[in-house]
Amino acid sequence: MSTAARAPAQIPLVLAALTVMAIMAMLISGQNAEAPLLALFLVGSLLGIALYHSVFGFTAAFRLLLAEQRSAGFRAQMVMLGSACLLFFPALAGGTLFGQPVQGFVSPAGVSVVIGSFLFGIGMQLGGGCASGTLFTVGGGSTRMLVTLLFFILGAMLGLTHLAWWKTLPAMAPASMIDMLGWPAALLLNLGVFALAYTTAARIERRRHGTVQSITDQGSASWLRGPWPLLAGAAALAVLNFATLALAGRPWGVTSAFALWGGSVLQGFGVPVGSWSGFDTPAMQTALAAGPLADITSVMDFGIVLGALLASGLAGKFLPVWRIPASHLLASVVGGLLLGYGSRIAYGCNIGAFFSGIASGSVHGWVWIVFALIGNRAGIALRPMFKL
Repeated sequence: MSTAARAPAQIPLVLAALTVMAIMAMLISGQNAEAPLLALFLVGSLLGIALYHSVFGFTAAFRLLLAEQRSAGFRAQMVMLGSACLLFFPALAGGTLFGQPVQGFVSPAGVSVVIGSFLFGIGMQLGGGCASGTLFTVGGGSTRMLVTLLFFILGAMLGLTHLAWWKTLPAMAPASMIDMLGWPAALLLNLGVFALAYTTAARIERRRHGTVQSITDQGSASWLRGPWPLLAGAAALAVLNFATLALAGRPWGVTSAFALWGGSVLQGFGVPVGSWSGFDTPAMQTALAAGPLADITSVMDFGIVLGALLASGLAGKFLPVWRIPASHLLASVVGGLLLGYGSRIAYGCNIGAFFSGIASGSVHGWVWIVFALIGNRAGIALRPMFKL
């Protein structure tokens, strides 16, 4: 599409987004926290811009791969993972980055991960997005995804209250390939798997369609207004995840904030959530007392939404749709609950478990994606029930 044919930037929305971002930045800068929250808010905002302009989604990429054998989104994910591992593995093996102690997301792999990632996969296809996808599409003006986000939060709260029971089920101890193999061997193994997955997906697409969609096409688009090629989105996400590791001492995550948001709202109405299972841990008690603006994941999530809002205004594409079929709303309710519940019992989502987990060398991340893909396949089969 030529630049002349594209919608003009929505200047009032751009100014509103920048104003809200400035107010949020001032509120965050007033927090007494050890982590550099203001810098992490900026990283979150850049993530929102990158996700929106590159339309870097996991849900649509998995659906296109599984249902239509179109692989551009999936291949971009392989590039993203390879780039992240190149950055992460040496730093995690050394234990420090720019003088800051760092550690990855390495979690147990067991029954809870298998069930949770499977449920999350179904939720992706019914809810219309993953964790990062829900946030950036909400920022981009999707009214249906507001419903998904609301029930995502409720599902996360429910999952957190049940997490202690899920932890009693069989699971292997947290295992890092970096520790088991050494970072050079682990890196070569991971890069080999990514390359094999990339070429296999491309071969399947060529056999089905005769051509392979490019991940580098940009056309006449601008970097400020988008769209970006998928390759640019993959590179941006890898670099910004690495920036998160450098600033926060751990990788990018999304969904741990959702239970905190729900708990904070209920606590504000006098509900004693602090006595609930999962909310009664020292870490959650501290988080509830400090509030979301002092929480790293929350601050970055707010940045993603506002960054996507800014990007949609620059692109001239912010146009909420208020008439949503009841069947689609029901899909958002069911999908959101599955997304929230699944992410809590699986120790993360497509970002915290899949992207950051694999970038951390965690075996748990590989178990997560296998059963999430199976869940996506089941979710695709269920979509017609909701007229999706």
